[in-house]
Amino acid sequence: MLDSRTIQVIKSTIPLLESAGPALTTHFYQRMFKHNPELKDVFNLAHQHSGGQPAALFNAIAAYAHHIDNLAALGAAVERIAQKHTGFLIKPEQYAIVGGHLLATLQELGGDAVTEEVLTAWEQAYGFLANIFIAREQQIYQSQAEQAGGWLGERRFTISAKTVESSVITSLVLTPADGKAVKDFIPGQYLSVKLKHPDLAHEEIRQYSLSDAPNGTHYRISVKREEGGQVSNLLHDVLQVGDEIAVIPPAGDFTLQVSEATPVVLISAGVGQTPMQSMLNQLLKQKHPSNITWLHACEHGAVHGFKTAVQTQCQLHANLTSYVWYRTPNTSDKLGEDYDFEGQMSLKAIADSLAPSAHYYFCGPIGFMSAIKQQLLELGVTADKMHYEMFGPHAEL
Repeated sequence: MLDSRTIQVIKSTIPLLESAGPALTTHFYQRMFKHNPELKDVFNLAHQHSGGQPAALFNAIAAYAHHIDNLAALGAAVERIAQKHTGFLIKPEQYAIVGGHLLATLQELGGDAVTEEVLTAWEQAYGFLANIFIAREQQIYQSQAEQAGGWLGERRFTISAKTVESSVITSLVLTPADGKAVKDFIPGQYLSVKLKHPDLAHEEIRQYSLSDAPNGTHYRISVKREEGGQVSNLLHDVLQVGDEIAVIPPAGDFTLQVSEATPVVLISAGVGQTPMQSMLNQLLKQKHPSNITWLHACEHGAVHGFKTAVQTQCQLHANLTSYVWYRTPNTSDKLGEDYDFEGQMSLKAIADSLAPSAHYYFCGPIGFMSAIKQQLLELGVTADKMHYEMFGPHAEL
């Protein structure tokens, strides 16, 4: 445990951290990539350019400083980050590299305020937290390897099928090249794919939600084509059935956890429906006896993925109800057939269909999820019944 003086010193640096803001972590990443360019093969550089990753790291550092005397408050964040780290195959020795650059950044940007005592305190605090992560990640790696069909590190998978789900979403079925079984996962989790290709400047790792129920033989991911996205365009246009890619075991803390008596509401916008597809298919596979409500929003019919699949499932399962919003329908889109409401998703329109005891899982752009959270609060849904996933660096809604 950290001693009281170290805790006191760390808390005294909170004003310094807050005055620096994300500029602190932006400098950190620039410094680290300059001295350790090999780490560009680990980090998603698109999130560096957007500012999302520096902002997320700054928020994590600030939260650690604020709660350093009550680390239990950070339990959920630690688990989320540890799960993410295993998807990038983070190794214990990499923590020393990150720690060195973090301390150097504090020293370079903090000026006279960063005394030897401050550096020593942050070195101890960082080391303490790093050991927590290392221990938890080792547990996850071990569990992934020991489960039936599990493995450690990378495993070669063959693209065995590609299906166009909409104008922007394509599903890829990944089957192990060794022909052996694959470990189960919990619906809501993601798969990490590691790509090395002449079209890419660096080796890239991307994490995509698994979009079907676990089956023991293969995985399915559904990828949105991002404008200017090198990896998504590679998966859409270049890699074909028969090609092999490296896959890292499923991970993630956004998981379907409900009892048979629990009504479930699955809410998504755009490609945010991919983890919901996994949850929905698992619930139907298990013959979930309570009501299931599927709520989806997208721009128009051309980008509406999995439309026919969900409509078919509604016809087959009396306890499944679907409502769809198109923000700007095309002239060919039919109200009542392709979609139910025009405009942005409004839960008040279907409030009578939402059970107070239901658990709500949602995923989509940050603005969408923030609006959904606010609407759920206004409907009287408590925070413990809300569960959400954010693609890319985490942020609070």
